[in-house]
Amino acid sequence: MKNAMRALAGASAVCAALTVGMTAGATAPAVSAAPSVSAALVSNVATAQALQPWPVLSEGRNTTPPVTVRSLQYLLNARGAKLTVDGLFGPKTKAAVIAFQRSHGLVASGVVRAGTWRALIVTVRLGSVGPAVRAVQDQINFRNLKNGRTLVVDGIFGPKTAAAVRAFQHAMSLEIPGFAVDGIVGPQTWQALVTEALSG
Repeated sequence: MKNAMRALAGASAVCAALTVGMTAGATAPAVSAAPSVSAALVSNVATAQALQPWPVLSEGRNTTPPVTVRSLQYLLNARGAKLTVDGLFGPKTKAAVIAFQRSHGLVASGVVRAGTWRALIVTVRLGSVGPAVRAVQDQINFRNLKNGRTLVVDGIFGPKTAAAVRAFQHAMSLEIPGFAVDGIVGPQTWQALVTEALSG
């Protein structure tokens, strides 16, 4: 974990190295074929299993930090809810969870488990805008407030957010071989973010 935290602390250096590497690789010819779909799927499953399980959230006090409930609220807003993002799982958040679960054929319990998280997440990348991007920025800030590197939570996935995401992914890849470092916040990165990876 110490290696991962060092990598995250050196976010700008990591991102600069990635940028140079991507630029250099842009003109180089492909030297090998892409892995088969089945091999990639096996790798993704193995990586997901190495992550902490999705948190369980319910109305009232949760053991997770407020940023986790805020991510839930941002993601619900990305799916059409109109919640105040305050990190408190109150009756309005529960009602929004139930409405989402019903509309997606999930058990409408108001309790957020792995299946609800997986249905809720929105893949975001450079150029994306909206509440899901705010959730990513908020999660990055949760990890970086101590050393002063913070993002504006504006819902715009610009170069600074992309650099921070890549740095986070690189730090995760030091802990979990095969963790994708692609600047895209998909299921794997979302799971790492909402399970508080690299936050201690």
